[in-house]
Amino acid sequence: MRLELTRRGDYAVRAMLSLAEHDGNGSGNDWLSVARMSAAMGIPERFLPRVMTELARSGLVEGHLGRSGGYRLARPATSITLLEVIQAVEPDDGERVCVLRGGPCGRDGVCAVHGVFTDARNAMLDTLATARLADLRLSD
Repeated sequence: MRLELTRRGDYAVRAMLSLAEHDGNGSGNDWLSVARMSAAMGIPERFLPRVMTELARSGLVEGHLGRSGGYRLARPATSITLLEVIQAVEPDDGERVCVLRGGPCGRDGVCAVHGVFTDARNAMLDTLATARLADLRLSD
């Protein structure tokens, strides 16, 4: 079974992890440029500004223009969840696709596995909602 993020979600999570790690290094310069984030996280530099704009629009990051500009977390990493990051770039459209039929469950009611998959989805969302950026570490 595959549970995957879109590229946009993947890049958003990696960018936020990079910002969280940079925020905690005590450098005094908490702005991180797109170029540095891109290089550190292997994210295409041309795509990252769009992701960062969405993260800023959602209130998760702040952006600063200029030579010494870049991005930083808008709140402490201890108060930002993985679910918030994902929802900022992959908003839930509310439409549920039936795992058996590939579309909405039928007019005659829900499919045989609807409840099980709904419970599994809710458990995944609960897990993402409790995973804080500060508790996650980048792998070497």
